[in-house]
Amino acid sequence: MKFKALSTAVSLALTSSVAMAQFGGGPGIEPSDIRSVPAETMAAAAQNPAWEAPRTSWGDPSFEGVWSTDDMRGISLNRPRQFGDRQSLTAEEFRQRASQAEAGMNRAVNTETFLRNEWGIRTFGYSSLVIEPADGRVPEMTDAGKARAGARDRGTFGPGPFNSFDDFTLYDRCITRGVLGSTLPVIYGNGMRIAQSPGYFSISYEMIHDTRVIPIDSRPPLDSNIEQWMGAGRGRWEGNTLVVESANYTNKTSVGVNGNGVRHSNRFQLTERFTRVDPQMIEYVAVVNDPITYPEPFTIRMMITQQPDYQTYEYSCHEGNGAVGHSLSGERAFEQQVRDAIAAGLPVPTRGNGGSIYGAPEEGAEIININQAD
Repeated sequence: MKFKALSTAVSLALTSSVAMAQFGGGPGIEPSDIRSVPAETMAAAAQNPAWEAPRTSWGDPSFEGVWSTDDMRGISLNRPRQFGDRQSLTAEEFRQRASQAEAGMNRAVNTETFLRNEWGIRTFGYSSLVIEPADGRVPEMTDAGKARAGARDRGTFGPGPFNSFDDFTLYDRCITRGVLGSTLPVIYGNGMRIAQSPGYFSISYEMIHDTRVIPIDSRPPLDSNIEQWMGAGRGRWEGNTLVVESANYTNKTSVGVNGNGVRHSNRFQLTERFTRVDPQMIEYVAVVNDPITYPEPFTIRMMITQQPDYQTYEYSCHEGNGAVGHSLSGERAFEQQVRDAIAAGLPVPTRGNGGSIYGAPEEGAEIININQAD
């Protein structure tokens, strides 16, 4: 499998002064280059094919440390159609992305509150995160996959109804975001901590607190009757690349951002490849295979990177989570509004999210059945 890289160096000096002060860059990288050229072209392994990754004390390639996918923000999962089969941006397209990323970081640092946004310090020239199929888009779901779609797949981001815990996503309920949902970049909480020991590789994801402990030996897979939120992974080395093959997933998680979206089946399998390509970069390639849900496998490629002074903290989601309780109480209030409207002979309120920050009500959003109101 070959990944095309953008070779044109773009002379755009838009590096954040904060990042420049804290980040020295990899071999041959000056602070002023961090956003001025596609970061993948400046990776140590791209600059020098003979570059060797650091090693653990027992001789395996080392991935240990605190990492993040913040640098992947601004790269869409599905490739915009105008890019066709190109995996890389042109010089002008890259210049526009770098400018947008710099503006986003400036807003986050200087004008926004502490809560909302984290931005990376590098800009990559990838046209999308999906690299296979050739058009860079997740294949359209099969009929069997689409048949599982429901309001619950959007949870509190959707219009409801909210009648029980099952109407909320696992993300809403602070249970899990799944493997890819925990890795794909979002507005904050993109950190992960990797730890290694002889025969084991573990990843702790910052948001929702999942930790995967992956054995690297020849032990057999789990019995097929055992299902887990994050699957059961088995690792092996292929040269300097750690390959992790995982199965035994439930059918209640998704490959979407934050683990949202239509759920995959329990035939879902994931093959991940971790390759250290720079002191501060890990290339991550994941192949999704679920023949029940998708007509063909697809491949996601990201660069996991280190950020200045980044630390992961406890994510106390359950302790502070009011989303489920508030949504259920809001649903009961809506039902009372319907009853009051009927009693007064007024138009029945329609269901929707009322043009909130999550967008206007979707076309065809459900309207409550007044015959079931009680």
